[in-house]
Amino acid sequence: MHDTGKVVLGLGLFAGLVTGPVWYGAGGGKGEPPVLERPLDAKECIEPTPFMRARHMEMLDAWREAVVRRDEREYLASNGQRHQISLTGTCLGCHTDPAKFCDRCHQYAAVEAFCWDCHHRKRRGT
Repeated sequence: MHDTGKVVLGLGLFAGLVTGPVWYGAGGGKGEPPVLERPLDAKECIEPTPFMRARHMEMLDAWREAVVRRDEREYLASNGQRHQISLTGTCLGCHTDPAKFCDRCHQYAAVEAFCWDCHHRKRRGT
């Protein structure tokens, strides 16, 4: 048992490295989420805000599959309303400036949106 100190030191370093991200997040991380520009004329989104915050990408992926694979063009929301399945027509119809809505959260979360690989981004002045 002459290596006990080395083993304990190694386990301590391992535990520190593994739990480092947790300590970073608890110690401050990125702070509060960004303030987003909300649509002026829309009272509610096609789904409730908590759902959209947590699962909008899953919904957009499902929409892509529905349109591309099954040629379905209508979405039935949880409140019974029907909406056109369209990122540019439905989502960007209310959230008119992605730089003030989508991009702020994606930058905060360090997530790259690949929507614009296929869709044309609406730009002001261009």
